[in-house]
Formats: sequence, C-alpha cells, structure tokens
Amino acid sequence: MNRILIVDDEANIRLLYTQELKDEGYEVDAAGTIAEALELLGKSSYAVVLLDIKLKNESGLDLLQRLVKERSDMAVILSTAFSCYKDDFSAWLADSYVVKSSDMQELKDEIKRLIERKKSR
Repeated sequence: MNRILIVDDEANIRLLYTQELKDEGYEVDAAGTIAEALELLGKSSYAVVLLDIKLKNESGLDLLQRLVKERSDMAVILSTAFSCYKDDFSAWLADSYVVKSSDMQELKDEIKRLIERKKSR
C-alpha cells in the first residue's frame, strides 16, 4: 500500500504535493488541520505521513508524538520551510526531515526510500 497523508495548513502546498505525488503513482489524501488528519487516520492506513511542523494554530510536532506512540507502522516525514527545527529534539522522532522547496525531488526520493525500507522489514 503506497498511500500518503499530507498534513499542511497551506492549501497551495497541499495541492502541489497531492498532484506531484499522484503523478508518481501514490494514493494521496490531504488535511489542513490535526483534527482533519486524525479523522483521515481513523478511516485509512498510510505508508507515509508528510507533516508540516508549523500549522496555523497548532504544532505538527504534537501530531508527530501521537503518531510515534499510536501508529509506529507509518513513516513520518517532517516538512517545513524552517530548517531551524532540526535542532528541536522532538523533531528527531520523525523518520525524515525535508525543508520545503520548489524542487520536489528530495521529497520524492525520501518517500520512496521510506516505503522501500518498510517493505524490507
């Protein structure tokens, strides 16, 4: 199952990531809030969660901690415009960390790597 959940408060980022990842052959769902993400997580299973750290009035790190405790079967990639979060210890719980960029190749490579790693377990 190569299903991906995108959690980002910016609609244009959700749209860009959704289209790019669908073009790569992935099934993609998107959420703008943690509540929306939790609703989708209750309905479907995901290989990868692509999680923005800085949501409008929420922290993606809160969802990250919950996912690590409750859904360790999923890989989590933190995606943010701010590289300074790499120094936040709670961010280290994620499987990968990608700084947002117009070049999606790094993100696509990380998703592929994490899915392949999961299959080899």
